Amino acid sequence: MGDAMEHDEGLVRMLLHDQHPDLAELPLRPVPGGWDNQLFRLGEELAVRMPRTERAPGLLRKELRWLPDLAPLLPLPVPVPVRAGEPSARFPGTWTVARWVPGEPGDATPVTRGGHAAAVLAGFLRALHREAPADAPANADRGVPLQDFEAGFEEGFALLADHADPVAVRRVWEDALAAPGPQGPPVWLHGDLHPANVVVADGTLAGILDFGELCAGDPATDLSAAWLLLPDGAAEPFLDAYEKADRATVRRARGWALLRAAGLIAIGRAGDRGLPGGKPTWGPAGRAALARVLAHGAH
Repeated sequence: MGDAMEHDEGLVRMLLHDQHPDLAELPLRPVPGGWDNQLFRLGEELAVRMPRTERAPGLLRKELRWLPDLAPLLPLPVPVPVRAGEPSARFPGTWTVARWVPGEPGDATPVTRGGHAAAVLAGFLRALHREAPADAPANADRGVPLQDFEAGFEEGFALLADHADPVAVRRVWEDALAAPGPQGPPVWLHGDLHPANVVVADGTLAGILDFGELCAGDPATDLSAAWLLLPDGAAEPFLDAYEKADRATVRRARGWALLRAAGLIAIGRAGDRGLPGGKPTWGPAGRAALARVLAHGAH
């Protein structure tokens, strides 16, 4: 399966006929967005997720293994898989049918009720951030020490410095690196909380998408969402409502937010230039997150 595959409705319909015939006649339409997986809405309550990168089938298998157990514990809707699509002669990878999470994509629809969204996000992460079992998946890019990303930060620094005071950016990064590491056991992490992986309704967060990076590790990774997802002024209410973040964790979270902002800005720039994999809506989200991190002040 090559990178950046695109699938048509005909293939999805045939796969449903082959493996889940009771769903095969429901209305089917492609939905914009997605990175590793291409999304098709199936009827009113379901979605088909079709892998389009080499790593995507493995991410879907991870969701199939763990998300049905975690979803009942979470206070927001998530795309819990309800059916598995097995590799076949027609298509070589795992695919899934999951619950449709209603709402508008967060990279295109702003959160306007910051206080409400702060409380909602804090409740979601309090519920998710429970001690993970010994066999929980690890992830080399999430929940690990920030020191693992020093080279990556230097690569992205120029992008951040284009949009903010370079001295202030480096001060936040160095402070995050100097913060003590997590004191408790690894906890469950979403691992990929950025605006394109949430949905918004009535001005607040209405659902969390894409658990392909689900893993165990340092909660600071997810707490970067305070600046990535929430509007100006909402980070402090979020951290107060979350209740479990000590000063060191917040310092590390700000470092994670810088890394994620740089990634969003890079993907947004690629989108502005019409390059493969680029998403123009991600640039403004990354620049806004960067500004919020720097405005928050060191803890």
